[in-house]
This record gives sequence, structure tokens and C-alpha cells, in this order.
Amino acid sequence: MTEALPDTIRRLYTDPADYIDSDHPAVVAFANTAAQGADGDRAKASRLYTAVRDGIRYNPYVNMRAAESFRASSVVAAGNGYCVGKAALYAAACRVHGIPSRVGFADVRNHLTTEKLRQSMGTDMFTWHGFTEVFVDGAWRKATPTFNDTLCHKLGVKPLDFDGHGDALLHPFDGEGRTYMQYVNDHGSYHDVPAKFLMREMAREYANMQVEDLSGRDMEREAAEG
Repeated sequence: MTEALPDTIRRLYTDPADYIDSDHPAVVAFANTAAQGADGDRAKASRLYTAVRDGIRYNPYVNMRAAESFRASSVVAAGNGYCVGKAALYAAACRVHGIPSRVGFADVRNHLTTEKLRQSMGTDMFTWHGFTEVFVDGAWRKATPTFNDTLCHKLGVKPLDFDGHGDALLHPFDGEGRTYMQYVNDHGSYHDVPAKFLMREMAREYANMQVEDLSGRDMEREAAEG
């Protein structure tokens, strides 16, 4: 059964926000280029998802003490970002095209990551992992544009596709049938990124990464090196 969003709720999820800054010229340009030729919300949502997934490289070594790491326009400018920044950009790109969108958060246990990243984090639990929810065909659809295609290939995982209709969350298994990602706790969804809270939370959860020199680190290179 499909539903329609009340006008006030629709505006909440289609208007620009501080971090989902869909009115920024760079975000508008990114969204318009990515959706060129797509007809209808479902096709646009799928096309925009792929553009964010593969056009923005996943980088878990961003400075999580900096607010700009969470802002859609800054992620476009950097060309890379971690899960929350990429989720914000995908939400912003959808809002450019009038598709209601929001960011969701969950704790995710990652059983297949690089050993160097696991050592830096001190755990295989990714707290407050960010994904995107888009309202298409009368319902909210969940999609995770986190891991770009080239990184997926190095990790032995097929890139996660989103057709604009069925949910697309992280794979439960990798290409060899090993447990890959497991969602543990659902923290709900938000009309904008709660960046100040996340900066404090990341500092608490990953204290080692706050003092470690992460400059020059690259997960894709680490994955290739094994």
C-alpha cells in the first residue's frame, strides 16, 4: 500500500538543510549531471545513487572532528567521503530533483574490512553508520551508497546496486559467502545530519583515531595490499 506525504512533511525532506545543502551550486550541478536523461523519480533515484556510490570514493580516514566532513557540498568538493558524508550528498542530490530524502543511522558490525582500519578503530563495529532513505513510489526506500565499485572489487564484494524501489543496504555476505555486514542497532532517521553529536560520538567511540596521524591513508590501497 502506497501513501502520500503531507505537504509540511514533504517540504521538510525536500528543502535544503545545513548539511544536506541541496541549494549549493556544486550539489545542484552534480545532481543535474548525474540524473541527465533519467525519467521519473525511480530512475533518478537510481542514477543519483550510482553517481554518489562510484563518483565519490569511500574514505574512512576523513577528519571526523571537522563539520565539513558531514556536509554534502564539501564531499562533492573533496571527491571522497565516509558513509555519513556520502549519505548526505545522496540525500541532497535527490532533494535537488524534488525527491524527499533523509539520512538514517545504524550500528553495523563489519566482518570484512582492512586490518589497518580495524587496528585504528580498535573494533569491527561501525557506530552511527550513515545511509539514505528516499521516498519513491509512495514509500521510504533505504539505500547505502557507501562503498565505490573499485573498492568493492578489491574487497571481493559485488557493488551494491539500487533500482530506486527495493531497499539496498550493505551485503550480509561477501563474494565467497563469508559474513560481511550485520546491522546491529537502528538509530532512526533525520531530516539533516546531527553533525555536532556525531563529532562527539566519534571522538568517544574511536579515541585512537583522534590522535593517530591518518594523513595519506587510503582504504582502497590497503585493501589491494591485503
